[in-house]
Amino acid sequence: MQELSQSPTEPAFVQNPYPFYDRARAAGPLFRWSEYDMACATSHAAVSAILRDRRMGREVPLERAPEIPQHLAAFYACEAHSMLELEPPAHTRLRGLVLRAFTSRRVNALAPEIEALCHRLIDGFPQGPFDLLDAYARQVPVIVIARLMGLPESRADDLLAWSNAMVGMYQAKRTRAMEDAAEMATQAFCDFLAVYIAEKRRNPADDLISELIAAEQEGEKLSTEELVSTCILLLNAGHEATVHSLGNAVRTLLMHGHREIDAACVEELVRLDPPLHMFTRWVYEDLEIFGQRFSRGDRIACLLGAANRDPEVYPDPHRFDPARRGPAHLGFGAGIHFCVGAPLARLEMQCALSLLMRQCPDLALAEAPRYSDLYHFHGLERLMVRAF
Repeated sequence: MQELSQSPTEPAFVQNPYPFYDRARAAGPLFRWSEYDMACATSHAAVSAILRDRRMGREVPLERAPEIPQHLAAFYACEAHSMLELEPPAHTRLRGLVLRAFTSRRVNALAPEIEALCHRLIDGFPQGPFDLLDAYARQVPVIVIARLMGLPESRADDLLAWSNAMVGMYQAKRTRAMEDAAEMATQAFCDFLAVYIAEKRRNPADDLISELIAAEQEGEKLSTEELVSTCILLLNAGHEATVHSLGNAVRTLLMHGHREIDAACVEELVRLDPPLHMFTRWVYEDLEIFGQRFSRGDRIACLLGAANRDPEVYPDPHRFDPARRGPAHLGFGAGIHFCVGAPLARLEMQCALSLLMRQCPDLALAEAPRYSDLYHFHGLERLMVRAF
C-alpha cells in the first residue's frame, strides 16, 4: 500500500483538497495517509464497499477502547449512547426509533414552514455586503431542526454555539482548549435537553422528542441518557452539515452563474463539494479487501470527498453539471449509517436555494470565498455577498 503525506491543516489543502485526492486515488483504491497512520479508501467502489461491509463498523472494539480523560468525561458519556458510534443491536434499536418519529410525512410537511422561514430571512437581508452564512445558511437548518424537535428557536444561538464546540472534537486542528469547550458545551447541552425532555414527558406535543418518549413508553426501553444523546446527535447533524452544504452550494452556483434549482441540481452540489470528507471504520475481523490485508482493531478512513470525484464513475468529475447522471454520490454516506436526516437536508437545500436564487436575482459574491480549517469537515469561513 502506497504511503502519502499531506497535512490536513495545510492552507492549500484546506482551500482545495481535491488535487491530493486525485494523487491518492492514482495510488490505488487504498493508500496509507501518514499523518493519520491509517489506510484510506479513495475510489467510489472502495468507499461504497467499506461503508456497507458489516465486518467493519463505527463502534470501537473493546481492546482498542481508549482511556477517557477526566476533562472529557461528559463528552464521551454522551457519545457512548450515540447511534452514530454504535453497531447492531443497539444501533438498530435507536435508529428504528428515530425513523419511526422522523417519518417522510413529518419531513415533507415542513416544506411550507421552511419556505416561510426562508422568505422571512431573505426579507431581512441588509443593503451592501453581508455574510450569507450568518444571515441565512446557519439560520435555516438550526431553526428547522429546533422546531422539528419541539425546542424554542429563541435558543438557536445557544444550540449553534454548543454544536460548534462539540464538533470541534472531530477536527484535525483539535486542541486542549477546543476539548475544554466541547466538554462545557456537552454539559450545557445535556442540562438544557434534560429540562425539555422532562417537560415533554408531562406535556407531550406533536414533535420529535415527544415521539421518541412515546416510543420509550411503549416498551422500547430508550433511557433518558439515550434520549439526550439522540437529541444532541440529531441537532448537531441536523444543522452542522447542512450549513456547510448550503454555503458550499451557493458558492458553486454563484461562481458558475447557475440559478435553476431542482432535485438533480441539489444532488450534484452535494456530490461536488460535500460537507463531510472523512468517515472512519473499525475492522472487526481479519480480512482482505481490495488486495490489502487488515487485522481486527485496524482502522480505515473512507474519503467521501475523493469518492464523489472518482473519474471512473463520474466523467469530468471536477465539473459542476446540474444535469449529471450516474450512481448515487456518497455525501450522505451509505450502509446502516446512511444519514438519517438526508431527506430533511435535501428538502432544506432545495427550498433554501430555490427561494434565494428566485428572490435575489442580483445575488453576487462580494469577495472570494475561503474555506475554514475544519477537516474532517469542509465548509466556508464566511460567504460575503451582495443581494441588492
